Amino acid sequence: MKNSIIAKVIIFLFPLFISANIVLGNTALKDTTQKLIAASKIPAKNIAFLIKEANVVYPEILQGHEEESLEYVEKFSKNRREYLVRTYNRSKNYFPKVQKILKRYDVPQEYAVLMALESCFKANAKSSAGAYGYWQFMDDVAKEYGLRVHTVVKTTHSKAHNKNKKPFKSSTHKKAIDDRSNFIKSTNAAAKYLKDRSRNLDNDWLLIAASYNYGIGNVKNAMQKTGKENPSFWDIKKYLPAETKSYVMNFIALNVIFNNYDKFIKNELIFTDEYSRDIELDAVLLQSLSALPGSL
Repeated sequence: MKNSIIAKVIIFLFPLFISANIVLGNTALKDTTQKLIAASKIPAKNIAFLIKEANVVYPEILQGHEEESLEYVEKFSKNRREYLVRTYNRSKNYFPKVQKILKRYDVPQEYAVLMALESCFKANAKSSAGAYGYWQFMDDVAKEYGLRVHTVVKTTHSKAHNKNKKPFKSSTHKKAIDDRSNFIKSTNAAAKYLKDRSRNLDNDWLLIAASYNYGIGNVKNAMQKTGKENPSFWDIKKYLPAETKSYVMNFIALNVIFNNYDKFIKNELIFTDEYSRDIELDAVLLQSLSALPGSL
């Protein structure tokens, strides 16, 4: 009777062994056709089954940076969920047009998220440092890239309504002309700026993002401090201010979440493989499993 019960349990569990990676003790069996480790050598509680496989997919330009950023992106997805949902919904009105302009200048579409990071899509956003508009250009850089940033003074004259007054009266009006709050003009300027930085930084996408926040000169100085010939963002990270570090990490996080948004919004986004670690099998059953065909 006991043997028949064990046989039924083995029959039930056997498909699990051939349909998922199994971790027995401290040994991972990535190939499910490999032999099982001898059950007599394994504590009964030290068995785990793969129950959920990681399904997060990085955008192509960010692939290769998973190891350094995955933990940050996962925490960001949990701690800033409301912000991510709100930003994604607002981006629908802007990103398609931004990406079309970026494509014209051969700039990756992932840089559209910089508008969200810079101004939260606000045309009149202004920083304490004086940066202004959708893309937060400073005055000098805006003018360098063809944006008008000046004030027009206009004087108007009109006839007096009363003969006892002067024949004419004049009034002066000041009107600010600032293309940084013009969506099309400022986005074209941003695309040109990013294209220039791609030439300066050999298409290193994370260094380009860092330079948008910190300035190309400062990023170049940080690169020199590493003593390396072609340092990456991860090499210069310790030489950057906290604001720039967060800026680049948020650039990564937004792009990864938006690239997996359907899974994120359904709470189905998995960043690392998940295992069940609470399976207990008695010594008799473990001994029986060791006798399965292909076991040691």
